[in-house]
Amino acid sequence: MFTPHIFTSESVCAGHPDKICDQISDAILDAALSKDPASRVAVETLVTAGRVVIAGEITTKAKLGLEKIARQEIRRLGYIKPEWGFDDQSEILILVHQQSPEIATGVNGDGAGDQGMMFGFACQETPELMPLPIMLAHGLTAGLDQLRESGKIPYLRPDGKSQVTVRYENNQPKAIETVVIAVPHDEEVKLKEVKQELYQQLVEPLLYRYGYQVSEKRLIVNGTGVWHRGGPASDTGVTGRKIIVDSYGGYARVGGGAFSGKDATKVDRSGAYAARFLAKNIVAKGLAEYAEVALAYSIGKAQPIMKNVETFGTNTVEPKLIHDFVDNLLDTSVHGIIKAFDLQKPIFRPTAAYGHFGREDFAWEKIK
Repeated sequence: MFTPHIFTSESVCAGHPDKICDQISDAILDAALSKDPASRVAVETLVTAGRVVIAGEITTKAKLGLEKIARQEIRRLGYIKPEWGFDDQSEILILVHQQSPEIATGVNGDGAGDQGMMFGFACQETPELMPLPIMLAHGLTAGLDQLRESGKIPYLRPDGKSQVTVRYENNQPKAIETVVIAVPHDEEVKLKEVKQELYQQLVEPLLYRYGYQVSEKRLIVNGTGVWHRGGPASDTGVTGRKIIVDSYGGYARVGGGAFSGKDATKVDRSGAYAARFLAKNIVAKGLAEYAEVALAYSIGKAQPIMKNVETFGTNTVEPKLIHDFVDNLLDTSVHGIIKAFDLQKPIFRPTAAYGHFGREDFAWEKIK
């Protein structure tokens, strides 16, 4: 496998505008599944200054208060001050209808809800069997939110981003070149203080856990020097726009569809989870150092029309044995994936921040 000499990945905080949208969409999905496991949901959210738009298709027996769900998520994410230009009292427009009966015909027969290709990836760079740059980037954004929510750094505001650049030698991560953090904060706090606290309370401890370090001079915080007003008042957000953040940080290929707001009959989501599960188990069992699993589906068809495994020359056994292992490990039909990972339960809102992979809480991350 070719690994660049230097590679960079980014992540975003739960309060980033795009992630607000992902979490509202997945909160709606969870609310539907909690009352009707057979719910079909494809919901998109848009947020901007003082406004929220919820659009899409929902077919469910559940009674859903979409506006209430959205306001709860906005409040949970810390947007409670009108002076920020977006809060839990912002105007909400709902444009939702039922799933197309033409799509439903195929899905009702356990077929895929759409066509598309999905990729799953795993490697030995971290204990999570994920690429190091994206795991560090997620750790930073999750840490920013924890520091704000816990009150340890009370002047931080919702929203924020991270970026980590890793230097590789002989295809192995060797050093952290640069860490970038962007986070809005109260006006009266000086940037120097913000940088010092983030370095001491977040960057140093996180890198140490993974066996790395970086000097404070290689930490960039708020590169323009000032960032006070974050969130949808400054940057419009849309569901599904952070697919690289959601997956492998650009280190590996990703499919053509986003995840959030979609029930598991949409193989954009369930197929991607299955591909990650297979790739992770290949690496976990020592069958290869790097593994990529590719799946593709046709609308209305239950079984994938493509199932490929690539190990980039790092396999330790014959390729046929790996393919047999994959075939025996998981039924990659749509119904088989849903059953294996129990995807008709309300488990999705937690996936909508800090990545869908590399977190042991999720069924598709289990080593079988």
